[in-house]
Amino acid sequence: MAEFTVDELAARAGVTVRTVRFYAGRGLLPPPRLRGRTGVYGDDHLARLELVRELQSLGLTLGAIDQHLARIPPDAPPEDVALQRALLSPWAPERAEVMDRHELDRRAGRHLDDDAIRRLAALGIVEAPEGDTVRVLSPALLGVSAELADLPIPLETLLASHEAVERHTTALAEELQRAFQETVVRPYRERGRTPQERDRLLELAGKLKPLMIQSLVTSFQRAVDEAIRRSVPR
Repeated sequence: MAEFTVDELAARAGVTVRTVRFYAGRGLLPPPRLRGRTGVYGDDHLARLELVRELQSLGLTLGAIDQHLARIPPDAPPEDVALQRALLSPWAPERAEVMDRHELDRRAGRHLDDDAIRRLAALGIVEAPEGDTVRVLSPALLGVSAELADLPIPLETLLASHEAVERHTTALAEELQRAFQETVVRPYRERGRTPQERDRLLELAGKLKPLMIQSLVTSFQRAVDEAIRRSVPR
């Protein structure tokens, strides 16, 4: 098993030493093993530290992360903890970015005046500007949302559409996640978590998200076409 000092552990995980000690103080990391007077960390500490960061990226509070980690046995091998993170990573949300107005226009592919930004803020894509910068909550949706905000339709229409999409996609994502846990992850655990099964599960988790998104987009396009056909008087 690899051994790290606290400085080496922090560097491996891309955090500060202060962050490592803060997590340890909250009980999110087990105490280091002592080699003389020096605390020594291992692969198990690194795996848990990376899992904590992944859970934070999903928006979980430290209290919720503590409850999640409590379900992982203290003696769980690093591979099992890393698998927990790998199963979360493909589904982790994008991170918000702070941009100046020039970069915002460049990323949106068009000039965004104050009214356009107000409409994007109402849709939850950006936050209200602070000075010369804007915090973009969903960089991936900025371009298409800017096009939508530029359409000459009432803001109420955009909001109703956005809320409908959010409501149904959230419900769909939760249902798919439950199905994956019940039919894939639970059988893996019940079969003894063999290394061969773990490798197969890691590969599956990495491929599943893009395939599900492609399937969802295609199915939604078909559903929209069908809804339009039904709305046309015969």
